[in-house]
Amino acid sequence: MKSAKNELLQFLAGLVMLVAGLFIFSQKVIVYSSFLGGFSLGGMSMTSGLLVVPLIAGIVWMFVSGASFPSKVLTGLGVFLIIVAVIASTNIHLISMSLYDWILLLVLIFGGAGLLAKVLLVGDYKDDEEDRGGYRSRKSRRRSGSYGSSSYGSTSIDIEAELDAIKKNK
Repeated sequence: MKSAKNELLQFLAGLVMLVAGLFIFSQKVIVYSSFLGGFSLGGMSMTSGLLVVPLIAGIVWMFVSGASFPSKVLTGLGVFLIIVAVIASTNIHLISMSLYDWILLLVLIFGGAGLLAKVLLVGDYKDDEEDRGGYRSRKSRRRSGSYGSSSYGSTSIDIEAELDAIKKNK
């Protein structure tokens, strides 16, 4: 595939593809919760009403003791337990769809993410003459000593010579 000259168009196309793919994905997912039925963590089962007890105890303790640190910890623990229970009791299901829909969904999401990553993460080296040509070209310039600083090139050659000498002695 030829690289496009306009990175803004690539960015916008990737963003539109990603948003469209995520929108279609969100339409194909069913999320429901059974929080009122209870909560099970490990082998221990609790009803959802039992999870509110630490929160109530923490709030009462806070009003009685004047907002002491342990009462704040108990209240925070109660809130945390309720949030964990809601998340743990949430069920997410993907509805059935055709293979064409599934492939279209994957191409939109991952193709869009790929275009965005290409524009945002891959640098443009047109302005930087030293880095043009990639890793192999930098490696060959480093060995020849034409990397801009003659001391860097000679130092790398000396290090390579020392490494070769160490290998020969073994």
